[in-house]
Amino acid sequence: MGNTLIELDARAGGEDLVDLENSENLENVCPNFPVVSPNEGALSSKLNWLRAGVLGANDGIVSTAGIVVGVAGAALSDFALLASGIAGMLAGALSMAAGEYVSVSSQRDAEQAALTEQRAYVEKDPRGAELRLAGLIAGQGISKNLALATARELSKDIESASNAHAQYEYGLAADELVNPWEAALASMGAFFIGALIPLFAMLLSPHTIAVPVTAIAVTTALAITGSVSAKLGNAPILRATIRNVIGGNAAMAVTYFIGVLVSNFA
Repeated sequence: MGNTLIELDARAGGEDLVDLENSENLENVCPNFPVVSPNEGALSSKLNWLRAGVLGANDGIVSTAGIVVGVAGAALSDFALLASGIAGMLAGALSMAAGEYVSVSSQRDAEQAALTEQRAYVEKDPRGAELRLAGLIAGQGISKNLALATARELSKDIESASNAHAQYEYGLAADELVNPWEAALASMGAFFIGALIPLFAMLLSPHTIAVPVTAIAVTTALAITGSVSAKLGNAPILRATIRNVIGGNAAMAVTYFIGVLVSNFA
């Protein structure tokens, strides 16, 4: 390809044709600016453990609340409440951690497979890969000439070309794949914290008002986790919060009445 020309707005407001391959000419027209690495991968990783943490806390609140309220409905002793609450908290936290680890590990495997596939493609057909990359860049609104020049710059070696393909094709950053251990630990720790809310509310309240106090504590906690999860997902906060609160209270109501029925027929 001959000299690649792109149009750049001149500082005076007109248009100049600039030779893209003539770096000195380009530097005279374009203002000086620093080279900045994107943060998409770091943001994705951060949102991954935040999501796992919020879901873990929410599950810890609801499942433990259901257990202790159900046991309270059966009118069992404080020791039974404590034992069932702790057992449910440990089982739930470990279950959440294992589930998150397996799920995120599968996602990471898929990401690594995509990176391997792109590398094999670049090694097999470097010219075709370069044109494919140019097409992906042009698909984001960049002119074809500039897209081709950019693709050529990003395809100077196999590693750079593979990473560029993964970024433009799948939105993957090769050095920022999801971390299953991070998600598992965030989920387990958040479950523990969430589970402590209904457990302490039930055990530290007088017997006559233990269930209403637990319901209030759980409702408040669910409102917080519901709003946070909605904000992370860019969803309507009020609707998500109401849905989360209703679901958690429905679970407590069902387990409480089941406990009452069991105690009446025992």
